[in-house]
Amino acid sequence: SMVWAAMPGMLFRKNRDSSLHPLNLSWVFGYNSSLAVHSLMDGEDRVLLYVSSHIVVIHDILGNKQYHLQGHTNVISCLCVSEDKRWVATADRGPDALIIVWDSYSGVPVRTIFESHPEDGVCAIAISQDAKYLVTISAGTVQKVCVWRWTLPTEKPLCSTELKPEFGHQDYVIFNPQNPHEFVSNSKTQVIFYLWVRQSQLWDENTAWLLSPQTFKCLVGQFSQSVFHFNNAQALTGTSAGKLVVWDMDNPRTVPEELPAKPHGVTAAKVVSMQKESLTVLKVLESCVVTGDVKGQVKFYDGQLRLLTIYSHDKVGPIQSISFSTILRDPPGTRASWSDSSNSVSLTLNRNFILSTSDATMFHVATDSTNFERIMKEANKAVNAIACHPQEPLVAAGSHCGLLKVWDYKETQYLVSRIFTEAGIQCLAYDPEGYLLAAGFTDGSVYILDTISLQSICDKFQFSKGPVTHISFSYDSKYLATADENHSVTVYKRVLQNGSRCWEHLAGLDSHYKPIRSILFGVHSDSNEPRLLSLGEDRQLVEYDLNSSIKDHLVVTHRDRLEQAAVPLCLTWYPQLSTESFFLTANNCYKMKLYNTTTKMCRKTLLGPTYGSPLEKIQILPRTSSADPQQHYLVYITKDKVGLQILPVDGNPHKSSAFICHPDGASDFATSHDGRYIFTAGGKECTFMKWKVNLPALDAAAFLGGEDLIPFYNLLNGGREGEFFRELEDYFYYVQLCRQGIDTMENRQVSTHIPLEEIPSIMRAIGFYPSEEEIEEMINEVKFSKYVDTGEQVTNINLGDFIKLYINHRPALGLSMKTIQRAFQVLGYDNEKGDKVIDTGDFLSLLQCRGEQMTEDELAECLTTLLVRRPGEGGSEPDTCDPTGAAALTEEEIPAEITTEVFVADILSLPIAK
Repeated sequence: SMVWAAMPGMLFRKNRDSSLHPLNLSWVFGYNSSLAVHSLMDGEDRVLLYVSSHIVVIHDILGNKQYHLQGHTNVISCLCVSEDKRWVATADRGPDALIIVWDSYSGVPVRTIFESHPEDGVCAIAISQDAKYLVTISAGTVQKVCVWRWTLPTEKPLCSTELKPEFGHQDYVIFNPQNPHEFVSNSKTQVIFYLWVRQSQLWDENTAWLLSPQTFKCLVGQFSQSVFHFNNAQALTGTSAGKLVVWDMDNPRTVPEELPAKPHGVTAAKVVSMQKESLTVLKVLESCVVTGDVKGQVKFYDGQLRLLTIYSHDKVGPIQSISFSTILRDPPGTRASWSDSSNSVSLTLNRNFILSTSDATMFHVATDSTNFERIMKEANKAVNAIACHPQEPLVAAGSHCGLLKVWDYKETQYLVSRIFTEAGIQCLAYDPEGYLLAAGFTDGSVYILDTISLQSICDKFQFSKGPVTHISFSYDSKYLATADENHSVTVYKRVLQNGSRCWEHLAGLDSHYKPIRSILFGVHSDSNEPRLLSLGEDRQLVEYDLNSSIKDHLVVTHRDRLEQAAVPLCLTWYPQLSTESFFLTANNCYKMKLYNTTTKMCRKTLLGPTYGSPLEKIQILPRTSSADPQQHYLVYITKDKVGLQILPVDGNPHKSSAFICHPDGASDFATSHDGRYIFTAGGKECTFMKWKVNLPALDAAAFLGGEDLIPFYNLLNGGREGEFFRELEDYFYYVQLCRQGIDTMENRQVSTHIPLEEIPSIMRAIGFYPSEEEIEEMINEVKFSKYVDTGEQVTNINLGDFIKLYINHRPALGLSMKTIQRAFQVLGYDNEKGDKVIDTGDFLSLLQCRGEQMTEDELAECLTTLLVRRPGEGGSEPDTCDPTGAAALTEEEIPAEITTEVFVADILSLPIAK
């Protein structure tokens, strides 16, 4: 097998070019600085292992290669590595949390444990010295500790116990290297020792023994990490006050045949003051105790806690982890300070090690020369900004910590960086010529930088009232537009002063009353002048007249409401695939819409990708030089995924594909100028990722999904042979009967088409209840589908086109009880029982006065139909011309207070989802 034959270093000899996926992770920039970094190999092959988001990265530093262990769907919360550096165990927190054990030699996941801690996932994990056992601690309020024999094919732990909340949140755990039946965990305030034994093939756990800081009767500080002493008679715990707590344990101790009546003896022997600075890392390596602190110092002590040596550097921040190489250097021949140490201590001091700090920096430390080599410096705050150069293989990424870095993504080489101390970077954009890089900041400032040096070409602008969220250049680089969190659009203009180009503030406007989702430059078709649009969550599309705008006065030419109920989330220009020009939007109801660029009329509504959350940002993928000029693709990100969509959009789900990129939220993305790579920014994950595009794989998936109507049949309940399709067919032909007269004796004229005006009736008959505006959009979509090409309107529709129309317009996720409950939250009030209700009188008034207002006659007719009552059926016929007719009609059938259950089940007669 691959695992059996695996050898160290073979990962990077694998051929990873042949992939069956449309998107393939190529490189990960940045890492989770709160987790440990491990040294897998040192010397000629310097290989590190660390975590970036939900990915485990094995990074060959000298060879400039990465290998990615992918399997988690949530951000990895903890990891551990076996003593021989071969086995890596990772765990995550969140829905469907996993524990995965990997072979670091082959990259193969050798064991996956599902539902280990289904409530909240795992917050701490450790592997025993013999690599046979794992211990995990859950992340919930009531924590559970489990011991696993990961080599056994079972989903149940060998033993487990629940911890009392008063023990504090245990977030660190480690095995006794000399006894896999013992381990210790600690929170900030409590330390717990454990013992477990095997009993007649059944595993039991020992009751946890609790010790608290009150035992010491002195200022101890908060606990950081605990370890077992190499003498096997003591344990140590580091604290934030620079002290080590020494715990004495029973000696000699052997594993009993059965659990003792009481825990083995553990006493707090003493508290040793090591230094003033807080201890953040505590390790035992052979015959040395090693500490790391907030000042970046690494100190080595002997078994009696006597200082042996110190490694420090003024550029090193608070230490997060220390990982020693398994390779020994040649021992130094002249080290007087070490000459009195034991042989094992000398061996320890001959190991190089990797430091990682809480400010996301890694150092390689050579112990023979005390040389600190910085091997990585990444963002330690949210990465929200990313942009690609329009002509060169350059990608720029900005962080909230003020770090701006530029990489050559083709060679994966860091080129230049700049740190802004005043505020964090929120958005970036290159100008189309590639000479300038504009940056928007969290304090509302805007910098225009030289692309190569990253130095400012003019003074910063400070005209936005809040953090700048969007920034973009016009196609001719004459204008720069920004949007901020205060719903304002600000425009800057390039001007000539003294024969040189410079930038000045033109004007700004509070264009929206809700967050702005997109700003988009385009070109006027008749004049080739720049065109600027902004789209907000207030459903308004605002177009600006840049030519008519003057200093401090930004002119608006049009305001158009794009949606009735849904919220538009993103906007882009649609490729010229026909004689008509469109822009494309995506909304929070998983719908994509095409609008005419001139009239702003909705020309088509289409089902978008449905991968757990709506599309957040969209962009047309640039074409490669070898691509089919008629073939276009759309790139998008959702809340946590990046995907590709084949154009033209038609609602076919097989034309789309998506992959998890950032489980905690993707903040932005950019595409390379040649369309070969996509870059995604991970926001608070402090990472960004490079994805290689493989378009033939997506084309193949779309082909295998079927042609013509086959993909749409599969979206119907029961498919082409199901009851729903037969019912739809019946309605389709029943309409023809009604049009010709039910009782007619003439020969029937059976057709494959029905008139467009019958679309609403069939839609409602099969369970889709569109608003009047949605009906108008559906009819216009079909009516004008061929108008630009032929000049004629379409007057009827066939069954196949009707199915596509239904699939694309119906609610993507079906009828939702939550939607109705939210409406009652807004419109209703709490009754005596605490239920949200709407007064019947208010209910009737709302239907007649708000939204698409119903007349009294329409309301009475609808309620009569819904309540299965006709005029003359028991009681007197209501006077529908009477203003109180609807109220009189409902006096007996509808209670005075309407709950969501009454509205759905009794009035609408819809099934209530459990």
